[in-house]
Amino acid sequence: MSTHIPSHLSDVALEAEVKRLAHCEREATVHLVAHLAELDTRRLYLGAGFSSLFMYCATVLRLSEHEAYNRIEAARTARRYPIILDMLGEGAVNLTTVRLLAPHLSNDNHEELLGVASGRSKREVEELLARQFPRPEVPSSIRKLPLPAPSRVPARPPAADTSRAEEADEPRSVGASLPAAAALLPPVFAPPAQHRPALTPLADDRYVIRFTATAGTREKLRLAQDLLRHAIPTGDLGEIFDRALTALVEKLAREKLAATERPRASRVTKISSRHIPAEVRRAVWLRDGGRCAFEADLFCGPRKPRRSELVLERDRLPHETAAMPVPT
Repeated sequence: MSTHIPSHLSDVALEAEVKRLAHCEREATVHLVAHLAELDTRRLYLGAGFSSLFMYCATVLRLSEHEAYNRIEAARTARRYPIILDMLGEGAVNLTTVRLLAPHLSNDNHEELLGVASGRSKREVEELLARQFPRPEVPSSIRKLPLPAPSRVPARPPAADTSRAEEADEPRSVGASLPAAAALLPPVFAPPAQHRPALTPLADDRYVIRFTATAGTREKLRLAQDLLRHAIPTGDLGEIFDRALTALVEKLAREKLAATERPRASRVTKISSRHIPAEVRRAVWLRDGGRCAFEADLFCGPRKPRRSELVLERDRLPHETAAMPVPT
């Protein structure tokens, strides 16, 4: 089977075909999950010579480890609660949502939990479960990460000396000198993989945050713990970072939004002017929480307000605006 990029399709046809294929893929996934549930019940993978359904999926079905794990979890969960198959077919939930909900589903709550999680993203489902089933807080810890294993790059073979090779009784093998040449090269460390910082909800308004810091950041943290020992005797990292981020946000608000506890009255500006008064920037920032207020079907995410939004707000707000507190 050969597949080519459908560059000949028009925009409308391409979008329609993508939606059709996504629907077909969802239906195929649901049928595969249902059949895996029955195959797991009959334990047919044992007769095929595999000790687990996971090994059968990875070897025979050629699924990746992640694909096999998600589909097996969905199959075993759907065997207990068949309503999951219908919701997967409709696109109300996906395999990741089912995997996250599986440990918490019961005969009493599965309909309610599946209904609440319908149409939600992975992060929203994690936050939902953190509120419904809070977990204990993780103790603060700092540990040194091991250095990545060095990987050696084989040297490029040197150009053969044809004049000497012709004089020799037997030509020398260039490849035979590769191990010795590669051993002389300095170790090359692979760059670290780019991952998003871990942000896992534990309970309502409680999160686990993990990131990698430099030795300089670690020393600054130790110094902050010593200086704040009178206020934070335990040296709690969460409270120290909260104080540091509060000070940073206040500093950035003063620099970018002219935030102040004693704002001065700004001068009257013409409607045609492109100048945005500081009071308007503060008002828009505090009103929208630093997020875009543009209303559309797609969420454009947090960002600074557009200049056009600030101009409209400037013309809408009175010129004598009340004092604005410093954003926190």
